[in-house]
Amino acid sequence: MKTESSVTETSQATATARALIPPLENGDTLTREEFERRYHAMPHVRKAELIEGKVYMPSPVRRKNHCIPENTMAGWLFTYRATTPGVSSGNNGTVRLDETNEPQPDADLRIEERCGGQSFISEDDYLEGAPELVVEIAASSAAYDLREKLKAYQRNGVREYIVWATFDKELYWFDLAAGADVRLAEDEHGVVRSQVFPGLWLNIPALLEDDSAGVLKTLQQGIASAAHQEFVQRLAKAAEENA
Repeated sequence: MKTESSVTETSQATATARALIPPLENGDTLTREEFERRYHAMPHVRKAELIEGKVYMPSPVRRKNHCIPENTMAGWLFTYRATTPGVSSGNNGTVRLDETNEPQPDADLRIEERCGGQSFISEDDYLEGAPELVVEIAASSAAYDLREKLKAYQRNGVREYIVWATFDKELYWFDLAAGADVRLAEDEHGVVRSQVFPGLWLNIPALLEDDSAGVLKTLQQGIASAAHQEFVQRLAKAAEENA
């Protein structure tokens, strides 16, 4: 049983060890290993990313232009996940892509490994490999989400990439499997349909007008489609074969 003094000594030793590790600085050039070492020594830092070997530490997050849009996208993905066994969604989780890229995307959707997905959860509870779909909330088209991060995601196998540029009031949905500049087209109603996740439909006009009910209504239509039902069956079959 640990005594109060031993707990205090352990805490002091941990604090001393952290003090000896250089802090993360915006713009640092680091390996992923060194990035993680410094990040772990700064538990007060909520978000830091390593993109193409460079450290990015975002400014304080605005509510209307980031928090609410992020919550909307996370809810959209969660609703799809709830009706699609074999897929998993998350938000603000570290993703180990390669030795110079460790982003922390605002949201992601992935096919589970047991169902043939390309990523997995590591023993220390981080996502290893590229999720099939990534979502980022950006201030504008000038953000690094549409430059360095897009290139890193494409090179590492992210298949679809959504960037919501909130100040510009524009949403980019890239088909990275087809090319860095290839965007999925909207139909006559402004709806975009995922090519990787059948039934994952997004009503762009409703989204940009903050019509959450309209966003979910369109998604429910996608979930009710025959393509989504077939996808669920394929996932179940893959899980059975890999059992």
